[in-house]
Amino acid sequence: MVWTLVVPLKPLALAKSRLATGTGRAPRPTLALAFALDTVAAALACRAVGDVVVVTDDPVAGARLGALGARILPEPPGTGGLNGALAHGARTVRERAPRAAVATLNADLPALRPGELGRVLDSATEFPRAFLADAAGIGTTLLAAAPGMELAPAFEGRSRARHRASGAREIELAGVDSVRRDVDTAEDLRAALALGVGPRTAAAADGLLTPGVIGAD
Repeated sequence: MVWTLVVPLKPLALAKSRLATGTGRAPRPTLALAFALDTVAAALACRAVGDVVVVTDDPVAGARLGALGARILPEPPGTGGLNGALAHGARTVRERAPRAAVATLNADLPALRPGELGRVLDSATEFPRAFLADAAGIGTTLLAAAPGMELAPAFEGRSRARHRASGAREIELAGVDSVRRDVDTAEDLRAALALGVGPRTAAAADGLLTPGVIGAD
Protein backbone atom coordinates (compact mmCIF):
# COMPACT_ATOMS: atom_id res chain seq x y z
CA MET A 1 0.00 0.00 0.00
CA VAL A 2 1.24 3.48 -0.86
CA TRP A 3 0.29 6.25 1.55
CA THR A 4 -0.41 9.95 1.32
CA LEU A 5 0.87 11.72 4.43
CA VAL A 6 -0.81 14.83 5.80
CA VAL A 7 1.61 16.96 7.83
CA PRO A 8 0.28 19.93 9.83
CA LEU A 9 2.46 22.97 10.49
CA LYS A 10 1.34 26.04 12.38
CA PRO A 11 2.80 29.48 11.53
CA LEU A 12 6.48 29.43 12.41
CA ALA A 13 6.22 32.45 14.69
CA LEU A 14 3.80 30.49 16.90
CA ALA A 15 5.60 27.15 16.81
CA LYS A 16 7.55 25.40 19.54
CA SER A 17 6.83 27.80 22.40
CA ARG A 18 8.08 25.24 24.93
CA LEU A 19 11.57 25.55 23.48
CA ALA A 20 11.73 29.19 24.55
CA THR A 21 13.84 30.28 27.51
CA GLY A 22 13.85 33.37 29.65
CA THR A 23 16.70 34.78 27.61
CA GLY A 24 14.59 34.75 24.46
CA ARG A 25 17.64 33.64 22.48
CA ALA A 26 16.27 30.38 21.13
CA PRO A 27 15.41 30.75 17.40
CA ARG A 28 12.15 28.85 17.62
CA PRO A 29 10.90 29.62 14.08
CA THR A 30 14.25 28.48 12.68
CA LEU A 31 14.10 25.25 14.66
CA ALA A 32 10.47 24.58 13.76
CA LEU A 33 11.22 25.03 10.07
CA ALA A 34 14.31 22.81 10.29
CA PHE A 35 12.31 20.08 12.04
CA ALA A 36 9.62 20.22 9.35
CA LEU A 37 12.11 20.20 6.48
CA ASP A 38 13.96 17.17 7.84
CA THR A 39 10.69 15.39 8.61
CA VAL A 40 9.23 15.94 5.15
CA ALA A 41 12.49 15.11 3.35
CA ALA A 42 12.68 11.78 5.19
CA ALA A 43 8.99 11.05 4.53
CA LEU A 44 9.39 11.71 0.81
CA ALA A 45 12.31 9.27 0.77
CA CYS A 46 10.18 6.49 2.28
CA ARG A 47 9.23 3.73 -0.16
CA ALA A 48 5.71 3.47 1.32
CA VAL A 49 4.95 7.18 0.77
CA GLY A 50 3.60 8.39 -2.53
CA ASP A 51 2.77 11.96 -1.58
CA VAL A 52 3.15 14.43 1.28
CA VAL A 53 0.58 17.18 1.81
CA VAL A 54 1.57 19.94 4.24
CA VAL A 55 -1.29 21.93 5.74
CA THR A 56 0.09 25.35 6.61
CA ASP A 57 -0.58 29.05 6.24
CA ASP A 58 3.05 30.01 6.71
CA PRO A 59 4.39 31.35 3.38
CA VAL A 60 8.05 30.78 4.18
CA ALA A 61 7.50 27.21 5.34
CA GLY A 62 5.19 26.54 2.41
CA ALA A 63 7.77 27.70 -0.11
CA ARG A 64 10.62 25.71 1.45
CA LEU A 65 8.59 22.53 1.88
CA GLY A 66 7.10 22.83 -1.58
CA ALA A 67 10.62 23.03 -2.99
CA LEU A 68 11.29 19.62 -1.44
CA GLY A 69 8.35 18.12 -3.34
CA ALA A 70 5.52 18.40 -0.81
CA ARG A 71 2.08 19.65 -1.84
CA ILE A 72 1.10 22.73 0.15
CA LEU A 73 -2.49 23.09 1.29
CA PRO A 74 -3.58 26.34 2.95
CA GLU A 75 -5.64 25.97 6.10
CA PRO A 76 -9.02 27.64 5.60
CA PRO A 77 -10.35 29.82 8.41
CA GLY A 78 -12.56 28.17 10.99
CA THR A 79 -11.16 24.65 10.63
CA GLY A 80 -11.03 24.19 14.41
CA GLY A 81 -7.35 23.93 15.21
CA LEU A 82 -5.01 21.00 14.63
CA ASN A 83 -7.63 18.28 14.29
CA GLY A 84 -9.72 20.40 11.97
CA ALA A 85 -6.68 21.09 9.81
CA LEU A 86 -5.87 17.38 9.62
CA ALA A 87 -9.45 16.46 8.75
CA HIS A 88 -9.41 19.15 6.05
CA GLY A 89 -6.18 17.72 4.65
CA ALA A 90 -7.54 14.18 4.59
CA ARG A 91 -10.78 15.30 2.89
CA THR A 92 -8.84 17.22 0.25
CA VAL A 93 -6.67 14.18 -0.47
CA ARG A 94 -9.72 11.97 -0.85
CA GLU A 95 -11.50 14.45 -3.10
CA ARG A 96 -8.70 13.86 -5.61
CA ALA A 97 -8.16 10.17 -4.84
CA PRO A 98 -11.19 8.64 -3.07
CA ARG A 99 -9.42 5.34 -2.37
CA ALA A 100 -6.25 6.87 -0.97
CA ALA A 101 -4.66 5.47 2.16
CA VAL A 102 -4.09 8.54 4.35
CA ALA A 103 -1.91 9.02 7.40
CA THR A 104 -1.02 12.05 9.46
CA LEU A 105 2.54 12.64 10.57
CA ASN A 106 3.85 15.19 13.04
CA ALA A 107 6.07 17.91 11.59
CA ASP A 108 8.55 17.76 14.47
CA LEU A 109 10.32 14.44 13.87
CA PRO A 110 13.80 15.68 12.90
CA ALA A 111 15.46 12.29 13.44
CA LEU A 112 12.96 10.48 11.17
CA ARG A 113 14.36 7.51 9.25
CA PRO A 114 12.61 6.52 6.00
CA GLY A 115 13.03 2.82 6.71
CA GLU A 116 11.48 3.07 10.17
CA LEU A 117 8.57 5.08 8.81
CA GLY A 118 8.08 2.39 6.18
CA ARG A 119 7.87 -0.30 8.86
CA VAL A 120 5.23 1.69 10.75
CA LEU A 121 3.15 2.25 7.63
CA ASP A 122 3.45 -1.42 6.66
CA SER A 123 2.11 -2.34 10.09
CA ALA A 124 -0.73 0.15 9.68
CA THR A 125 -1.97 -1.70 6.59
CA GLU A 126 -3.15 -4.51 8.86
CA PHE A 127 -5.89 -2.37 10.44
CA PRO A 128 -8.67 -0.04 9.29
CA ARG A 129 -7.23 2.70 11.51
CA ALA A 130 -3.97 2.61 13.43
CA PHE A 131 -1.72 4.95 15.38
CA LEU A 132 1.77 5.19 16.83
CA ALA A 133 2.33 6.64 20.29
CA ASP A 134 5.05 9.22 20.88
CA ALA A 135 8.21 8.56 22.88
CA ALA A 136 6.55 9.80 26.07
CA GLY A 137 3.70 7.32 25.66
CA ILE A 138 1.09 10.07 26.00
CA GLY A 139 0.65 11.61 22.58
CA THR A 140 0.55 10.37 19.00
CA THR A 141 2.99 10.94 16.16
CA LEU A 142 1.18 9.05 13.38
CA LEU A 143 -2.45 8.16 12.69
CA ALA A 144 -3.36 6.09 9.64
CA ALA A 145 -6.65 5.36 7.89
CA ALA A 146 -6.97 2.67 5.23
CA PRO A 147 -8.92 3.34 2.01
CA GLY A 148 -12.56 3.98 2.78
CA MET A 149 -11.94 4.74 6.47
CA GLU A 150 -12.38 8.17 8.01
CA LEU A 151 -9.22 9.51 9.64
CA ALA A 152 -11.01 10.97 12.71
CA PRO A 153 -7.96 12.67 14.27
CA ALA A 154 -7.98 13.36 18.03
CA PHE A 155 -4.56 14.95 18.54
CA GLU A 156 -3.24 17.27 21.27
CA GLY A 157 -2.75 16.35 24.90
CA ARG A 158 -3.39 12.71 25.79
CA SER A 159 -4.14 11.69 22.23
CA ARG A 160 -2.83 8.14 22.67
CA ALA A 161 -5.74 7.31 24.97
CA ARG A 162 -8.26 9.11 22.75
CA HIS A 163 -7.14 7.37 19.59
CA ARG A 164 -7.26 4.01 21.32
CA ALA A 165 -10.75 4.77 22.65
CA SER A 166 -11.86 5.73 19.13
CA GLY A 167 -11.17 2.18 17.94
CA ALA A 168 -7.82 2.78 16.26
CA ARG A 169 -5.30 0.00 16.84
CA GLU A 170 -2.00 0.91 18.46
CA ILE A 171 1.10 0.01 16.45
CA GLU A 172 3.48 -1.70 18.85
CA LEU A 173 6.78 -2.00 17.02
CA ALA A 174 10.27 -1.98 18.47
CA GLY A 175 13.08 -0.19 16.72
CA VAL A 176 11.08 2.74 15.32
CA ASP A 177 12.32 5.35 17.78
CA SER A 178 12.80 7.98 15.07
CA VAL A 179 9.07 7.92 14.27
CA ARG A 180 8.17 8.35 17.95
CA ARG A 181 10.68 11.11 18.76
CA ASP A 182 8.80 14.37 18.43
CA VAL A 183 10.42 17.52 19.80
CA ASP A 184 8.62 19.94 22.12
CA THR A 185 11.23 20.62 24.81
CA ALA A 186 14.98 20.97 25.16
CA GLU A 187 15.14 17.44 26.56
CA ASP A 188 13.29 16.16 23.50
CA LEU A 189 15.79 17.95 21.29
CA ARG A 190 18.69 16.36 23.14
CA ALA A 191 17.09 12.94 22.64
CA ALA A 192 16.56 13.59 18.93
CA LEU A 193 20.16 14.75 18.52
CA ALA A 194 21.31 11.54 20.21
CA LEU A 195 19.35 9.52 17.65
CA GLY A 196 20.86 11.57 14.83
CA VAL A 197 18.87 14.36 13.22
CA GLY A 198 18.65 15.56 9.64
CA PRO A 199 21.08 18.14 8.28
CA ARG A 200 18.83 21.17 8.66
CA THR A 201 18.11 20.48 12.32
CA ALA A 202 21.76 19.74 12.99
CA ALA A 203 22.70 23.14 11.57
CA ALA A 204 19.89 25.01 13.36
CA ALA A 205 20.62 23.37 16.73
CA ASP A 206 24.38 23.76 16.57
CA GLY A 207 25.56 25.39 19.80
CA LEU A 208 22.10 25.79 21.32
CA LEU A 209 22.34 23.19 24.07
CA THR A 210 24.96 25.10 26.02
CA PRO A 211 24.64 27.08 29.27
CA GLY A 212 22.44 30.15 28.96
CA VAL A 213 20.79 29.05 25.74
CA ILE A 214 17.83 26.75 25.03
CA GLY A 215 16.93 25.11 28.35
CA ALA A 216 20.48 24.09 29.15
CA ASP A 217 21.48 22.87 32.59
